[in-house]
Amino acid sequence: MTRQSEEAAAKAGVTVRELSAIHEFQEAGRLFDDIWHPDPSNVPVPLELMAGFAHAGGYVAGAFDDGGRLVGASVGFLAAERTLHSHVTGTTPGRGIGYALKLHQRDWCRERGLERVTWTFDPLVRRNARFNLVKLGARPGEYLEDFYGTMADAINEGDASDRLLAVWPVDPDEPLAALAGAESLPVLLAGEGDRPLVRGTAGEVVLVATPPDIEQLRRADPAAAREWRAAVRTVLGGLMGAGGEVIGFTDRGEYAVAVN
Repeated sequence: MTRQSEEAAAKAGVTVRELSAIHEFQEAGRLFDDIWHPDPSNVPVPLELMAGFAHAGGYVAGAFDDGGRLVGASVGFLAAERTLHSHVTGTTPGRGIGYALKLHQRDWCRERGLERVTWTFDPLVRRNARFNLVKLGARPGEYLEDFYGTMADAINEGDASDRLLAVWPVDPDEPLAALAGAESLPVLLAGEGDRPLVRGTAGEVVLVATPPDIEQLRRADPAAAREWRAAVRTVLGGLMGAGGEVIGFTDRGEYAVAVN
């Protein structure tokens, strides 16, 4: 492990290591269940796949607290072009465990000569976008419409599973800017109350807003959540499909997109 990943693990109060035993995979499965509360037919990753990925040289790792309790886990498989695709990562919140896991994952890839890590995330979840793009320095490579189909769990609430594909080089460039002073940029998609508002603005760089808390909004106002999904799909997905590149994420929770 690098000094950076060791420091992140120490700050989170965890030890991160690969998992190899059935009881460890079972612990990871229970952790994922506690996070997502999935329908039994829609678990994030089945036990047999964790075992298979680990045996075949994939990435299956866990973060353990000082008492030996599993408080984070991540599962990924080897993909084309010297890539690890990180399929699922889940942790108990608020301690920096996810950051420690991602740095361990990057070290693991570097040791094996891999060049990048990819994973998907919901473009509507503002905190995940900020973590992935600003803190880690991943880049959105593709907008994936309804990538997993309808997902039956407590977090996704049956919403369409649009995703951004994050691409994280093992030796990353500078993280995406948080874009101080972005107030001067034109806002193509804004938030008005709980609803999205598409504006007729244009520019070389435009801003695309996200809702403050899409998971809470799905429960409180499903219709508004569906409007956000459709608006971000149309605006952000449309811009990226036309060759636009996400170059930053603002402190207000907006994607900054350089228009092609």
